[in-house]
Amino acid sequence: MPNTRLSHFMLSLVAVTVVACGGAPPPDDPVPDPVAEAGAAEPTPPPYRVYVTNERSGDLTVIAGDTHEVLATVPLGKRPRGLAVRPDGRQLFVALSGSPPAPPGVDEATLPPPDRAADGIGVVDVATQQVSTVIQAGTDPEQVALNLDGTRLYVANEDAGTTSVVDIATGEIISTLEVGDEPEGVTTSPDGRFVYVTSEQDNQVAVIDVATNEVIEQIEVGPRPRAVAFSPDSSRAYVSSENGASLSIIDTTSHEVVASVDVPGEPSRPMGVAVSPDGSLVFVSTGRGGTVVALDTMTGDSRGTATVGERPWGIALSPDGSLLYSANGPSNDVSVVDTATMTVVATIPVGDSPWGVAVIDNR
Repeated sequence: MPNTRLSHFMLSLVAVTVVACGGAPPPDDPVPDPVAEAGAAEPTPPPYRVYVTNERSGDLTVIAGDTHEVLATVPLGKRPRGLAVRPDGRQLFVALSGSPPAPPGVDEATLPPPDRAADGIGVVDVATQQVSTVIQAGTDPEQVALNLDGTRLYVANEDAGTTSVVDIATGEIISTLEVGDEPEGVTTSPDGRFVYVTSEQDNQVAVIDVATNEVIEQIEVGPRPRAVAFSPDSSRAYVSSENGASLSIIDTTSHEVVASVDVPGEPSRPMGVAVSPDGSLVFVSTGRGGTVVALDTMTGDSRGTATVGERPWGIALSPDGSLLYSANGPSNDVSVVDTATMTVVATIPVGDSPWGVAVIDNR
């Protein structure tokens, strides 16, 4: 017959020996968690962010450049359209307008009167994602550009046929320039010497000398010019012609059109323009054509077409040029296009009637 007391004693001795020799602690002894003790790591910010103005919902959609996740929606005001980034990336300047939308074919006499109190340039603080102030910059702002040091704004005043030059620090309009009827696209050359402004009604581009803030040239281009983009070295400007289904190429030394390139599409209504970082490709959105076309800047030949959402307008490229973002107004979304294959890799729902796109590099 076994000795029960001896068996119990031996089992207890074994248990004590295991613990004393570094064995597993009792089950109710908590195991330390070094991650929890160190605290949760800060999330890594995306390498860049994409900012999209939504004309009808009056807000700004903020998108992460790596995951394409919508990070925030920022209230702006009435009819936000064109936007520009301060050189240090800390602020966005957004054109706001109290003029009612007047799409082609609408009798403007039937529209409500404009709300001039809503006109201005909304200044968005990128860190807080809030509008910090609204700068008065003439009536009916549609698009906006900055000079290279970020001290002045150049604002296309659509209803007035002018461009307002605004001192950002004081908020004062220091010059008002006649640039042609219905100015829309306004862009500063990368070298900072010139601002080009399109006139939809006069089929021309006004050239503003930034040093003097004077219009020094009026360049005849295709019918209904909409947007302007420059080559990285500032030697060429590319102007979309909505009613000409074409792209005018301008030599910025002589300020003359040196070529006109057909933009393919069925139909083709060229709108937004963007140039690749290496200057080899120019991308054009085709509006009612529902596509974005890549053209070789040396030959003008098509290098591919991506079918995106409805009536794409504003477009912008990622910092390395590998992705293109297209604002598709009636679709209420943004298409993400792989520029190497010209295929859509993502579609992002945004606000009502997305219009303009800008990218800020966070690296």
